[in-house]
Amino acid sequence: MDFYTPEEAKNFTDLWLPAWTGNQPKKLISFYAEDAFYLDPAVPQGIHGKENLLLYFEKLLSKYPDWVWTHQGSIPLQDGFVNKWKAQIGRKTCFGVCTVQLKKNLIYRNEVYFDRSLLL
Repeated sequence: MDFYTPEEAKNFTDLWLPAWTGNQPKKLISFYAEDAFYLDPAVPQGIHGKENLLLYFEKLLSKYPDWVWTHQGSIPLQDGFVNKWKAQIGRKTCFGVCTVQLKKNLIYRNEVYFDRSLLL
């Protein structure tokens, strides 16, 4: 059981968060384990497996190719950290948190929480 320090979390997010921008789903999925589990407000039941997650990322990133995510801080969590983030989506700014749990530097569980009404 490893808890990422704030510095380790920032180092990881400095690589991972930019992959959310620019409609590069294959780059983004490279940060996830084969057996990854992901959920966000649009898929509260979650998505299991890297192949299914890639399909979701392809749709999501094509819809928001220019959004920009920035790390705002972190809290240690078993096998990773809670990532506090800010997303700039056009003229709108969204704040949220997500859990990032890793094994061998790949995300095996990523749960994203924010007020989705900003995107509707």
